[in-house]
Amino acid sequence: MNQVAGLRRHAAGALPWDVARELAHAAAVPLRARSVVLAEALGCVLATPLVAPAAVPPVDRAAMDGYAVRGAGPWQLVGTVRANSELAGPLADGEACSIVTGAAVPPGTTAVLPDEDATRTDVQLVGLVESGRHIRRAGEECAAGETVLRAGVVIEPQVVGLAAALGLDRLTVIPRPLVAALVTGDELVHRGASGPGRVRDAIGPMLPGLIARAGANAAPVVHLPDSRAALIDSLTTTQADLILVSGSSASGPADHLRAALSALGAELLIDGVACRPGHPQALARFDDGRLVLGLPGNPLAALTAFLTLGAAALQRLRGEKLLKLPVATLPGGLACHPHSTRLIPVRVGPQGVTLVGHEGSAMLRGAAGADALAVVDPGPAEAIAARLLPLDPGARPWDV
Repeated sequence: MNQVAGLRRHAAGALPWDVARELAHAAAVPLRARSVVLAEALGCVLATPLVAPAAVPPVDRAAMDGYAVRGAGPWQLVGTVRANSELAGPLADGEACSIVTGAAVPPGTTAVLPDEDATRTDVQLVGLVESGRHIRRAGEECAAGETVLRAGVVIEPQVVGLAAALGLDRLTVIPRPLVAALVTGDELVHRGASGPGRVRDAIGPMLPGLIARAGANAAPVVHLPDSRAALIDSLTTTQADLILVSGSSASGPADHLRAALSALGAELLIDGVACRPGHPQALARFDDGRLVLGLPGNPLAALTAFLTLGAAALQRLRGEKLLKLPVATLPGGLACHPHSTRLIPVRVGPQGVTLVGHEGSAMLRGAAGADALAVVDPGPAEAIAARLLPLDPGARPWDV
């Protein structure tokens, strides 16, 4: 029995938080690797190891502006080597030539004497040098054929720079997934303040940033009325690797997600997660591989659901392992829920973990002032330690 099938048997009821997170990761399939130019590789995941096609540097180079010298000195000045010049002729013992950083040192060079350490006349140079000093040796950074980065590395700007230094113009990557967001609700307004019977949409403005920080591309947010037909039509026509549906995942009269998924023949993998807030979340999969994540309609609940199931699924779509969460001590402890995992906004600093308050499912104030969610496992008493789920879905924290 594979991992997905083994976990799916729990889907009849709310899954434990850890199980749901693992299932969301296992249910996704990494996107097909493709070759892209360096400018398009940023933020993607390296699909194949990064191998140096040639030694870097290819020849011995000067690491400082100054003088390439041979022997202990004093030296006779015999010329100048510039960064873009061909390899100069060899130096004889007691000879020196001026040189700039990055230029190939002449054969026979024993050291580079920095400008600031040199004293020169019209034809003679003196100074103290250490043999081999300030020379970048051929192959010092890597040899031809050497693997310099493993597959699975997130391509940050410095990785793009390294690829360019290796002489590469393209990288083979797992591309960024495409995520669409459908925000439902007749009561929602998109400008101005809430009022009687009207609620300002906070989830729609929040999702594009979350999607981007999770390493995916966000399609424009689509707003839908509380209509099963409208939801079915949007789910049918929306082409994305992951579709987020907000405000229709519970069991009220305006919640049409499960009925729409059933009508379209989608497989419901997760039907509720035993966590507070965010328990009405759901995950389904269409035959064509598209995933649908149902987010609760309350803002903090929607955020915790995205960080629980959405971030896990996106990590797999990007070809990444499920993020391992660091553990931190909780000063004073936190009360456990008897059956559900608590997800509580906290700030992490030099003095440890601090509660920020305002943790109701409809509130974002606490999360806005926090760094992470403390993941408090269910139990009969208080927890003195908790794992930390970053509020930035792109963070890769070290153990705290």
